Amino acid sequence: MIQARVLRPRIVVAPDSYKESLSAAQAVSAISAGIAQVAPEAEIVGVPMADGGEGSLDAVLAATQGERRHATVRDANGRDITAAWGWLGDGTAFIEMAEAAGLERIPPHERRPLQASTYGVGQLVLAALDAGATRIVMGLGGSATTDGGAGLFQALGGHLFDSDGGELSPGGGTLHRLARLDTASLDQRLATVRFEIAVDVDNVLCGERGAAAIFGPQKGATPADVDFLDRALMHFSQLCMQETGRDESLTPGTGAAGGLGYAIKTFFNAEFRPGVELIAELAQLDNALDGAALVFTGEGRLDGQTLLGKTPAGVARYARRRGVDVICLAGSLGEGYEALFNEGVIAAFSLVSGPMSLNKAMEQAASLLQERARDCMRLWMAGARANA
Repeated sequence: MIQARVLRPRIVVAPDSYKESLSAAQAVSAISAGIAQVAPEAEIVGVPMADGGEGSLDAVLAATQGERRHATVRDANGRDITAAWGWLGDGTAFIEMAEAAGLERIPPHERRPLQASTYGVGQLVLAALDAGATRIVMGLGGSATTDGGAGLFQALGGHLFDSDGGELSPGGGTLHRLARLDTASLDQRLATVRFEIAVDVDNVLCGERGAAAIFGPQKGATPADVDFLDRALMHFSQLCMQETGRDESLTPGTGAAGGLGYAIKTFFNAEFRPGVELIAELAQLDNALDGAALVFTGEGRLDGQTLLGKTPAGVARYARRRGVDVICLAGSLGEGYEALFNEGVIAAFSLVSGPMSLNKAMEQAASLLQERARDCMRLWMAGARANA
């Protein structure tokens, strides 16, 4: 059996995307090409991965052969854009919230933290409902918004009224004027839909670890904006509790995507799950590991934070349960990456082979990744033969 694993090894390639360089599927291709140079007889199983943030839609569609669909929605600033979502069959839709309300869609000089809205994310949910979805898997990450999911709530038929009976305009900056919620007009189809929310943070809605305080500054919020938004979100949650009888504001994960997790958890049948776990389930990573001799994974940067829900750590934990060794290939290695050795990773390598600018490394990411995979595979094969 050992000899067979050496001669015809089953190698699983399960990386995340390398931000601004390679998608997860492109990374799979590059690593696989490097492996094939050394072990052309190997059975290479590609499983594009993600953790629920940007790139998750591409990874899920590549891993599941799902159908990419498009809808015209509003971006975070209210402009009409075309956003993609995934139809996976069996009533399952996959939505990456950043497709509609992502930070990367808004240039830095156009970011408006008080007005940014998740309305477009609600429009993607409507598109999934129109297609017959009964299960919606949504990745929360990379948002430009801090509106507590108010925009999504309005897009799905809910109403937010001020003291004069007028509908609130978009953005978390208007929530302090909220006087009354109307849930009666929410789309009735939502009652039969199950939401599974991929989150890789445990932040709550408000306070020092809340959506505004932790994530607001990266979306353009000043210290005064952060304070204002935090108080507005607190007010929003108090009125939501009066309406629903539920207080989800302290539930870990409700601060994700500017509080979008809060609205979904409060108003709908929703379950929070680790992003890597959800993507691994959709991509059937566990099945791919059956009989595997080695796993390659990786992402743009590997450091101590990788243990906190990032793809390489998640893949390593799946592989460890199967007794399969893991090699990580990263754009760069940061402080604390060695902690992954306790999770089943046997080695980690940076892609760059010498002094190189960031731009050059990103331009050459595919060839660098192929070369590192080739070299790692040569070493692994030599060790496997010695132990056979």
